[in-house]
Amino acid sequence: MADQHAVAPAHADSAAPEASLPESHHKAGFWTLTLGAIGVVYGDIGTSPLYAMRETVMAATGGHHGTPVPLTRDLVIAILSLLIWALILTVTVKYVILLLRADNKGEGGSLTLVALAQRALGRRSLPVLMMGMAGAALFYGDAAITPAISVLSAVEGLKLVTPTFEDYVLPIALVILIGLFAVQAHGTGKVAALFGPITLLWFVSMAGLGLLHIADDLEVLHSFNPYYGASFLLSHPGTAFAILGSVCLAVTGAEALYADLGHFGRRPIRVAWGTVVFPALALNYLGQGALVLSNPGSIENPFFLLAPPWLLLPLVILATLATIVASQAVITGAYSLTRQAVQLGLLPRLDVRFTSETHSGQIYLPRVNWLLLAAVVTLVVLFGSSSSLASAYGIAVFGTMVMTTLLACIVMSRSWGWGPVKTALVMVPLLAIDLTFLSSNLVKLLDGGYVPLLIAGVFFVIMFTWVKGTRILFEKTRKIDVPFLELVKMLEKSPPHRVKGTAVFLTSDPDTAPAALLHNLKHNKVLHEKNVILTVNSADVPRVENQDRVSIEEVGDSFWRIRLSYGYMETPNIPRGLAILRKQGFKFDIMATSFFLSRRSIRPASHSGMPLWQDKLFIGLAKSASDATDFFQIPTGRVVEVGTQVTV
Repeated sequence: MADQHAVAPAHADSAAPEASLPESHHKAGFWTLTLGAIGVVYGDIGTSPLYAMRETVMAATGGHHGTPVPLTRDLVIAILSLLIWALILTVTVKYVILLLRADNKGEGGSLTLVALAQRALGRRSLPVLMMGMAGAALFYGDAAITPAISVLSAVEGLKLVTPTFEDYVLPIALVILIGLFAVQAHGTGKVAALFGPITLLWFVSMAGLGLLHIADDLEVLHSFNPYYGASFLLSHPGTAFAILGSVCLAVTGAEALYADLGHFGRRPIRVAWGTVVFPALALNYLGQGALVLSNPGSIENPFFLLAPPWLLLPLVILATLATIVASQAVITGAYSLTRQAVQLGLLPRLDVRFTSETHSGQIYLPRVNWLLLAAVVTLVVLFGSSSSLASAYGIAVFGTMVMTTLLACIVMSRSWGWGPVKTALVMVPLLAIDLTFLSSNLVKLLDGGYVPLLIAGVFFVIMFTWVKGTRILFEKTRKIDVPFLELVKMLEKSPPHRVKGTAVFLTSDPDTAPAALLHNLKHNKVLHEKNVILTVNSADVPRVENQDRVSIEEVGDSFWRIRLSYGYMETPNIPRGLAILRKQGFKFDIMATSFFLSRRSIRPASHSGMPLWQDKLFIGLAKSASDATDFFQIPTGRVVEVGTQVTV
């Protein structure tokens, strides 16, 4: 394993809650960004009406883990009230109003909250890091289930067009999903241009279908009164958990609001929610409720039965396109999250490929892509229907939301100056809602809820092992390494033979002499005219400005210590970073520069800080890490690798 780059928090200014929009957002038109937000940010939550109402009524009347309740007018209005108020409290209040303010230089997401929380605490906190790892791990569970349940629920509409399609639902869904993952390597830029218009058409269609049926029973408008939902939960405690476990399906995808903050900006996301998304969702749920009250048999698939027969096939096609958009948003989110995790030192280096020459955010990670596809196909084959998958959905979503809320409490209390009392008054009720939804989903643990927990557990163990293993490795090598300043003094007293050019030695610890430098002196017995000890740091901000990227310190007559800093949304490019040094007077020729890397061969130690299985997992992860030369974008012809063996 080549030396892993250091992960150290940068001393950046704390982001204000009302941070301004990133400069790139001013260049694009406001309405263009709003349309893009409708397509990408709200793609997932926009497909929830396909199954949320159906599953909630089924949970109440079918008696899943509770006492069955007759399908009455009061039940339907109570369920509608719970669905609408879940959207108001969880999405509007928590995410749109509050969390969109918690940005880090314009960026959002659970790992952004980790960086903000650690900065607010003034130290690298293990509990905060653990919460971030748990949230990220649960997101991977969500990323596997979302494409499976979304595409399946859309394709199942074909059974209403004609029963002949019933046997083909599964194969069609699998073909669509495999095709979706297969095209990722070619980039999504051209397809993404259609995301906004397709999803806007989807929301307009949902609103229209809802309006078409609200008049069937205008009493559904009573559902805006939270009394109906709350009184039902109190009067039917045995069924409450079953209902809430399905109500939460209405807010799946809310995490994308915050995660995609950096792509579109706060105001476009808020305007899209208030003017298009929330009204369309509310109208559609009200229409479904009115349809069920007027025709109880429609509960089999109330969304598609909103449409007249002649419109059914076009609606199924539009729904399928909308679920592909929703799936794409989650897949892209998994790529971005993984890159952030690598930069924050939670995962080993992974191969990152850029699919656009103009947009650095459009990336493709082959390993993540194929692992996700394998998980999605397995879920579709094992569960076979969207109803079966619905049982597995909520745990991952609300597990992530709970972690996000806890991290947000730290940021609000410390960085925003709210203090513990104001933070508790605002956030404890929202945390209670998250925990209620999470616990109601835990009831479905044996019905499939174990799946996202299993996926999240695997990723959490991987991240925890990597963090712990790299710390143990660092501490062990630190004990036997030679202090860098001592080596410089020794070389000044007894200088070796000099050769022309510049040597750059990559290391994660600038205070100790790099193993590659020691081996070069030991075996080649030479020293270059200029010797650079280079450390690449990961900052706790999304991006680092060029003027802050490089710091240089001269040590002796031929040694320099250089630090390159990159944000967790950036991919390091060492040659480009070093080029900034020319403006600071440090002259070097890239064609006369050699980069020395220490490639570590890791062996398990007899007495380690980890169990043997974890040692072997860490060693496997280290071996699987992408090559440092490629990761740091160093010209391959300029690299010299020196092998060392260490134990962990």
